[in-house]
Amino acid sequence: MLQEPIGTTKGPGETPHEYTFITRDPDQRVKYGEFVYYCAPVEGERREILARVSRREPIRLYPDTFLADPSVPPQELGRLLGYDQPADLFQITATILGYYDQTLGFVNPRTPPPAGTPIYIAPDEMLRAVLCRRQVGEEGAIHVGSLLSRARDRVPVVLDARGFTSTHLAIIASTGSGKSYLAGVILEELMKPTTRAAVLVVDPHAEYHTLAEMENLPAFAAEGYRPRVKVIRPDDIRVRVSSLDLGDLRYLLPNLSERMHYLLGQAYRRVRREYGDKWTRAHLRMAIRQGIGDKDAPPPEEEGTDEDSTVGALIWRVNSILESKIFDDFVSLPLGDLFCPGQCTILQLNEIAEREQQIVVATLLRRLNQARVETVGGRTQPGDEYYLPYPAFVMIEEAHRFAPANAEIITTNILKQILSEGRKFGVAVGLISQRPGKLDSDVLSQCMTQCIMRIVNPVDQARIAESVESVGRDLLMELPGLTKGQVIIAGTSVNTPLLAQVRQRLTRHGAEDPDAPRQWQAFFREENVAQRARDEALPVGERRPAGRGRLFKATDADGEPLPF
Repeated sequence: MLQEPIGTTKGPGETPHEYTFITRDPDQRVKYGEFVYYCAPVEGERREILARVSRREPIRLYPDTFLADPSVPPQELGRLLGYDQPADLFQITATILGYYDQTLGFVNPRTPPPAGTPIYIAPDEMLRAVLCRRQVGEEGAIHVGSLLSRARDRVPVVLDARGFTSTHLAIIASTGSGKSYLAGVILEELMKPTTRAAVLVVDPHAEYHTLAEMENLPAFAAEGYRPRVKVIRPDDIRVRVSSLDLGDLRYLLPNLSERMHYLLGQAYRRVRREYGDKWTRAHLRMAIRQGIGDKDAPPPEEEGTDEDSTVGALIWRVNSILESKIFDDFVSLPLGDLFCPGQCTILQLNEIAEREQQIVVATLLRRLNQARVETVGGRTQPGDEYYLPYPAFVMIEEAHRFAPANAEIITTNILKQILSEGRKFGVAVGLISQRPGKLDSDVLSQCMTQCIMRIVNPVDQARIAESVESVGRDLLMELPGLTKGQVIIAGTSVNTPLLAQVRQRLTRHGAEDPDAPRQWQAFFREENVAQRARDEALPVGERRPAGRGRLFKATDADGEPLPF
């Protein structure tokens, strides 16, 4: 496999796992993020020690005086003065990854190469074999793109679905960097015949409905298999009120007085005790009224306050919230309809208030976790509400809404529980956010596979640095310079952190930015056509403006129409 060397080792780098080498690189083959290797004996066996380029510095530069006159190229001036052209000599710093072992992964030999060791560019076949845990077309292979330092498609970048569907996934990027596009690519791969996942997408902006095109594309079909995409629109979302816990009710009813909190808690415990998980809104209202005479209840907060008015006010608040169209006394979204192998369910929340969105997600995640715990524990049977005999993956867009930093909301705790315990029961979560600085650090740190795209905000960069351990500082320095569609991938789904270019989606992207100028122009064209038709039907003297921005056929002093 040895090729012509591209450089020679100079010595150790700034850290114990770095080394430097000198190279002439007129073709700029040795890019940031490129992979190189050297050969060394390890335990009596010859090994190829892989490393990633983390720094590139020119050794000799033209004197400043050669650069003083922009009209005279420094190369010409140097040639006239007999100055050797220095621009193609570089000192490269490489971070050692180690040699690859099928069982252990990359093993660092713990010693840098001695001075004078030849350095080689890693060939494509080596990188295809060691960078990723899966190959394109294998079971559980998620083909997201290709290695950024090589020509497109020469070295595919493939995630191991088993990695992130057990230890969770985070996709982090600034607005417009392509995070939703990458999420669409991953969802496409999850639905291919090689994976056939059970997936739910929490979609606050109705961006993922175009995934329904998968049902009719040959790339997703196999003998006896074709993926199903189910879009649940806001009008179809139902949350059974008995699936709410006391924390959910208190979150839906903020700013309650001390007595209201007490009465609500007593009423909730009463209906749970008497009706189990079958209580209704009428049961809750009745239980609140029954709590009026409770001698242990706190007294009215102000002198002269009527206890009945407090109860009435609490019931009014309960009615105003629970009468929302998403709440129902008897109906809830069945888990078996939401999660099924080979099905991608899109839960559109775009017409639902943010606080209610959080309740929908919290109750759904709680029910999913309970179903998997009871099914794995053998405490439920086929046909039961909480019977779910297969793992499930939930992708949550705008994750900072559901697990914000410095604010405990109703979804944060259940997310933390699933992120820490879900691995044992087959419940996995993928989080997508454009503001990692606003995302709870504990939640982010428990996602063991990270896809990080362009991040410019220093606060967001700092949050990533403190929460994501598997990405080296050399790659984190690349964040501001990444362009749209370029991504740093690290964690349990790949063998080593790497830079990738996201592949083209097979389905249409549903989150394209609107072309505002074109839509404005189209508005005027349509209005002009309609207004002209109306004007032609009127006597000349009655032709007047029909509204702001609309053109009309004006007349001169003699009533003759003026040209447009």
